[in-house]
Amino acid sequence: MKAAHFLSVLAVLALATSIASASDPSPLQDFCVATNDPNNAPVFVNGKFCKDPKLVTAEDFFTSGLNIPGNTDNKVGSIVTAVNADKIPGLNTLGISLVRIDYAPYGINPPHIHPRGTEILVVVEGTLYVGFVTSNQPDGSNKLITKVLNKGDVFVFPIGLIHFQLNTGHTPAVVFAGLSSQNFGVITIANAVFGSTPPINPDVLTKAFQVDKNVIDYLQKQF
Repeated sequence: MKAAHFLSVLAVLALATSIASASDPSPLQDFCVATNDPNNAPVFVNGKFCKDPKLVTAEDFFTSGLNIPGNTDNKVGSIVTAVNADKIPGLNTLGISLVRIDYAPYGINPPHIHPRGTEILVVVEGTLYVGFVTSNQPDGSNKLITKVLNKGDVFVFPIGLIHFQLNTGHTPAVVFAGLSSQNFGVITIANAVFGSTPPINPDVLTKAFQVDKNVIDYLQKQF
């Protein structure tokens, strides 16, 4: 009986550990301001040296410029301006980031995933068609969840799921989004599949997408 109880407790602890490790770990100090100067950095955390706390200033927790629109003159008509530990050294170990996304009229932030962060987005200007796709379900399906957002609307994209935003209006759109990681990562699906270096063998993609090899060759040339 005791053994069964012990195994039950162990199972619960294992589950709790797996849930807790789904995002950045909690810091064990007030902060770890990132620095590129290892001579004045007694601690190395999350891939960055920690600045001596005695030398930390308000500037280590500050940045500016998010009022300035990004340049959307590109193929997809959108640009992401990230505020992470590279922009604000004081964010290191705190498990959070912020981005501004600008969209040209009918611009898109193409399907992508953040392997290490959930995203919560608020629309500041414009109208967006947004959505995400669930992971593979037991019946083999993937459910698409979408919503049209207007100014002031908020939407959440769960960690690791493919998601996108499309500006459906003829005027620019702007959003701000918070992410639950200091280094959330981005994998843009089309770029990764068709534009990797070296390229994925066309035989693999032809079989996976069930299309003619000429289609794959054309798509790989686009990236």
